[in-house]
Amino acid sequence: MVLSALLRFIYPPPSNLFVTAMSVISLVSLGNSGIMEMKGRHMQYSKLWNFGTDQKISADKKAKISSKPGMIIAYTPAFLASVGSFVLLPVGDFRFALLRSAITVHFFKRIFEVMFVHKFSGWMDIETAITISLSYFINAATMIYSQYLIQGFPEPQTDLKYFGALLFLVGISGNFYHHYLLSKLRTKDDKNYKIPQVEDFRFNLFRWAITIHFFKRIFEVLFVHKYSAWMDTEAAIAIPVSYLICSTIMIYSHYLVQGFPEPQTDLKYFGALLFLVGISGNFYHHYLLSKLRIKGDKNYKIPQGGLFSLVICPHYLFEIVGFLGISCISQTLYPFCFTLGSAWCLMGRSYATRKWYQSKFEDFPTRVKALIPYIF
Repeated sequence: MVLSALLRFIYPPPSNLFVTAMSVISLVSLGNSGIMEMKGRHMQYSKLWNFGTDQKISADKKAKISSKPGMIIAYTPAFLASVGSFVLLPVGDFRFALLRSAITVHFFKRIFEVMFVHKFSGWMDIETAITISLSYFINAATMIYSQYLIQGFPEPQTDLKYFGALLFLVGISGNFYHHYLLSKLRTKDDKNYKIPQVEDFRFNLFRWAITIHFFKRIFEVLFVHKYSAWMDTEAAIAIPVSYLICSTIMIYSHYLVQGFPEPQTDLKYFGALLFLVGISGNFYHHYLLSKLRIKGDKNYKIPQGGLFSLVICPHYLFEIVGFLGISCISQTLYPFCFTLGSAWCLMGRSYATRKWYQSKFEDFPTRVKALIPYIF
């Protein structure tokens, strides 16, 4: 009965001895590491270097390196393994691509933080650096390989990939934000530890949401979208100037309310959830659009999958949801005005897009609306 219930949520394990063994080894070894940490047998790096009276003598005798290069050694092999999987295993379904992307982004973030966010002051035992590096590499490679083995298997009855993507975005954003807060505790060359303090969380969340929004857009331009048309130079100038002015005013208008009493109804967490839903849905439907063409193909096709069966511009719908999330995080007037104006603009754009598809494709389904399912 337990196995039957479990198989509603996961694929049947592949009949592969290596994957089975690694599943058990990973669970036992990582669990044991946690128990050892609670007992005072710490992995020798960062603030826990040489911490604990029973480890001081042995730790001093071990070869050591600075924590920064040590953590680069720890994360880089796993990052290379996840990036390499896109070359070595180029085929796969959307779930497989999503898993590899999540693992890649996770370790890229870790390396980025080591290089540009964290301020290190401690040491790292070389044996610990190698152990962590091998652990991350083997576990990341095994996760990808085990997912590769089940390509073509029937999907689990309960599909959790979109919920998982949302959890991943919440987790990686929260992790990065709190690492950022830790980094602000020290000035350059300061090696003293301090108790972490709370800054203006709303303002930081607001700025990070805007930053992530435009980072995603640049990422999509570089690695996702497949372009076949031209762009008017005047529009290419007007659009970035507009985005620059609007994003600057949003941030400045929120800066001006620093120290004001909080609104009676706090919407920042609801806004963060809306933002994550919006940015995830927007990215997913951009990904679906990119899969309509192979390299060199310049022909348009009727989009399929996701909400494309209901509206022709679901990516616009999710973009509006994302902007609404940013507005709820800020709870100031200007972002709400910007969101409302953007919604009107995207409504017009989606209406024109639907008319274009109707003019190009005689078999365009009439049930597919422009922007809002069943309504518009």
